Amino acid sequence: MRLSDRRPSCSSTSATGSSTLFAVISQDELGHLVTTKTSPRSIAETVARLTSLVEAKGMKVFAVIDHSSEAKQVGLELRDTKVVIFGSPNAGTPVMVAAPLAALDLPLKVLIWADGEQTRVSYTTPQALAARYGLSEELGARLAGIDGLTDALVASD
Repeated sequence: MRLSDRRPSCSSTSATGSSTLFAVISQDELGHLVTTKTSPRSIAETVARLTSLVEAKGMKVFAVIDHSSEAKQVGLELRDTKVVIFGSPNAGTPVMVAAPLAALDLPLKVLIWADGEQTRVSYTTPQALAARYGLSEELGARLAGIDGLTDALVASD
């Protein structure tokens, strides 16, 4: 089921007439939308390893966003939380040509965050992205490399 097929629990309409729908998602449904893995490394080591793996595969790291540092700068506290944004124009461009709204989710993003003493690695599943934008199997396969990449990321050496 696509998120757009769900009955919204709330909606609003802006002054321009556009509407926004909000859906309530259960933890079980979230598990089909987001994959979370445990890294045996620290946050910093996991971020460094991911950027290295991405670059070794010929992809580009567009940004590393340090949410916890930004929160600290305004006097707020947030567990160690980083987002690595990366991708390949060769893989992503055909997806965005077919489904322009996919640019909301591309380049791909991996959240690396502290869960107590453990480092977690989370990302939107390729299947969820393909379903969200109605991608063909061929286009959806262009996003599937994130699974193997994150498997290598969390592997013990």
